[in-house]
Amino acid sequence: MGRVTSTDRRGALRIGTGLALAPLAGCATAGDREPRPPRTPHRGPAPGPRAFPGLPVQIAHSPRGRREVALTFHGQGDPATARALLGEAERAGARVTVLAVGTWLDEHPALARRVLDGGHDLGNHTLNHRAVNSLPEAEAYAEITGCADRLRRLTGDIGSWFRPSRAERATPLVVRLARRAGYPHVLSYDVDSLDFTSPGAPAVTRKVAAEVRAGSVVSLHFGYADTVAALPAVLDDLHRRGLRAVTTTELLT
Repeated sequence: MGRVTSTDRRGALRIGTGLALAPLAGCATAGDREPRPPRTPHRGPAPGPRAFPGLPVQIAHSPRGRREVALTFHGQGDPATARALLGEAERAGARVTVLAVGTWLDEHPALARRVLDGGHDLGNHTLNHRAVNSLPEAEAYAEITGCADRLRRLTGDIGSWFRPSRAERATPLVVRLARRAGYPHVLSYDVDSLDFTSPGAPAVTRKVAAEVRAGSVVSLHFGYADTVAALPAVLDDLHRRGLRAVTTTELLT
């Protein structure tokens, strides 16, 4: 296109190991965005789950009334990658939703507050990231409440959302167990970036751009270099199309 893009200026992101990730071309510059003011660090109890009357128990997207989308990240993997993704989102004025794995929080407890202090949603993605839909009832419930207990200990509440591990949607049993644990809704998605298959950053960007629309909930992951490299171009594409990345709570409110 003959113009210098925001990602050209930004260069490659560098995460914990110092690995340089190749920049992606975008169509909007960072100067085109109106950055949001910084959030005050969240020192009190974290927001807990809330019910959204009129919406289904399993939510895959909003009613699509506003030009907003929710970028949701499965919280696991290298903490440096997580910090890089959060920092990139915040530089672009975006807010995201992080569904954390309980054992990941055990290993990196400071990340719970890091997510909240950035103004993002924090939720539950089970304790061990097992195939929760296939587990016996008692084990599935322990996966949900085990992560909820960690979130409560670290933040003061059980997290805003529950998403089943290793599944797009929860079975009726897991829905019932999640509601018993205190989550009125199960968070699904309508756009799967497939970033966990490591297809390369351009492929992640193309997949999201081809499917996202107003009200979408996009599934992404911490722990993958492709996702870090793709995020600037994803955010640029959303901005160019007049779509704003917000938390899932904001999307549905």
